[in-house]
Amino acid sequence: MTDIVLDDLRQRVHAVLADNDPSTTDAVTFHRARFDAGLAWVYFPVGLGGLGLDREMQPFVDGLFEQVGAPGNNAELNGIGLGMAAPTILAYGTPEQQRRFLRPLWAGEEIWCQLFSEPGAGSDLAAVGTRAVRDGADWIVNGQKVWTSVAHKAQLAILLARTDPSRPKHSGLTYFICDMTDPGVEVRPLRQITGEAEFNEVFLTDVRIPDTQRLGKEGEGWRVATTTLNNERVSIGGRAMPRESGVLGVVARSWRDNPGKHTPELHDRLLRLWVEAEAARLAATKLRQRVAGGQPGPESSALKLSFARSNQQLSGFELELLGEDGLRYDDWTMVRPDRVDFTGRSAGYRFLRAKGNSIEGGTSEILRNIVAERVLGLPVEPRADKDIAWKDLSR
Repeated sequence: MTDIVLDDLRQRVHAVLADNDPSTTDAVTFHRARFDAGLAWVYFPVGLGGLGLDREMQPFVDGLFEQVGAPGNNAELNGIGLGMAAPTILAYGTPEQQRRFLRPLWAGEEIWCQLFSEPGAGSDLAAVGTRAVRDGADWIVNGQKVWTSVAHKAQLAILLARTDPSRPKHSGLTYFICDMTDPGVEVRPLRQITGEAEFNEVFLTDVRIPDTQRLGKEGEGWRVATTTLNNERVSIGGRAMPRESGVLGVVARSWRDNPGKHTPELHDRLLRLWVEAEAARLAATKLRQRVAGGQPGPESSALKLSFARSNQQLSGFELELLGEDGLRYDDWTMVRPDRVDFTGRSAGYRFLRAKGNSIEGGTSEILRNIVAERVLGLPVEPRADKDIAWKDLSR
């Protein structure tokens, strides 16, 4: 970062603060002003919430706003919108779509969810069967989606649907923006092993989507979805984190607070987990630097894979360390939380919730294939269904 650029960013931040006192300005108004000043995503183009700068300058801007107690923009609730929908709209959206969706998304006015996975198309996402049929200037959508976070709060969704069943499964998909308030959208809670209903299943019945809400070309859905998934894996496993933070920080505190439960074997295992977590954190930093000038690639799968493995091993270690105290669970009440809290809950919650880390955002088995084939260059796994029309596949 040059001093000239940093000084310019400081002046822009101060100008926003001068006109929008954080202590008296409501969050939506404040974030609209921040977007208009190019300080939402500084690495986005001018006019779309950014200044066309390097991605690594974003933490500097965020830090300046945090220092003065600037309001939040529903980042925890709207992680799908901010981390997945926004970069996809930037990459594939028309100028009209970018102007329509990016500003209210950033300001927290509209919450987004992701309508990708289905009961018969989870790990094999390209097998989705939700159908979108052209009807004049609109598309009529019917199908079922599952494992949909915050669907009960969302106004909009990114949707992958099949528009041409006569083509191979990867080729007949199209990507849409779906209005979750459409009367044909039904959201039902899914209760998890934690007792909560953090996810949902979504039923789509004759949902009408204008063609103006299609992202990318017809039949280009898989390519667009890949952009979304790569950004999702960076948002899950590649976030900027200080040393010994997240679940590792909680487990390290538990270790220090329970000296009477230490054993040489547990000490050795904790050190190994600490080193692995630190290596993953540094790798995430390197990946963020590499994608500063463009979209993330298949390397993001390795970060998400490492995140899931680390969380599950650390939460299991903590439960073993705490013994019977770790088996106490705080609350089995069925609630629909706005966010996942890995660090503020009990050890039992962390242990149970971490089981989902190897499923959500891409199953660990599929991610290993991606890393092997697209990062390490190993031989591709044979796929007998690759060139067969989707309608002719066994289901």
